[in-house]
Amino acid sequence: MTVQQIRGTVLKARLAFVEEVGGKEGVQRVLAALSPEDQKTFRMILSISWYDFALGTRLDQAIVSVLGGGDPRWFERLGEASAVTNLGSVHKSYLTKGDAHAFLSKAPQIYRMYYEVGRREYERTGEREARLTTYDAETYSLPDCSTIVGWHRKALELCDVKGVSIVEEECRANGAPHCRYRISWT
Repeated sequence: MTVQQIRGTVLKARLAFVEEVGGKEGVQRVLAALSPEDQKTFRMILSISWYDFALGTRLDQAIVSVLGGGDPRWFERLGEASAVTNLGSVHKSYLTKGDAHAFLSKAPQIYRMYYEVGRREYERTGEREARLTTYDAETYSLPDCSTIVGWHRKALELCDVKGVSIVEEECRANGAPHCRYRISWT
């Protein structure tokens, strides 16, 4: 069985968010909540390298625990911050001003940039509605799905799309065969 991997760019975006919210002291507090081995890894993250999905999960849990006081809504904030970091620089070309469907249709390629295993499919379901479905991911969690919600909401806002609503209708972490997100906008 292949172990799910994520790109270092995801982890670097998380650490940038921590520094933005909590300063360098916040980064030190979050890292201190991790094992010495994880701390060493986070001090040498490379954007283009692949890392174990579980490493990202541990970082997300530490961020929410240390900075967010355990509030699960912080996972969506992490996703939003990742979208701002990555779509504001290295992946800016994916943004499609005013055209949500054009952006969402790139979901399969975007997924492959961040995750090594699995796939995400886009389906247009109406003029201002779409569905994204993630299949065959080796690893999944409720927190990761929340970051995906935050990431796509912020990404669409960066495309100048207004009134974005994203609801996860099905989740593998809750026993569904895949994760499915319903997206609508005004």
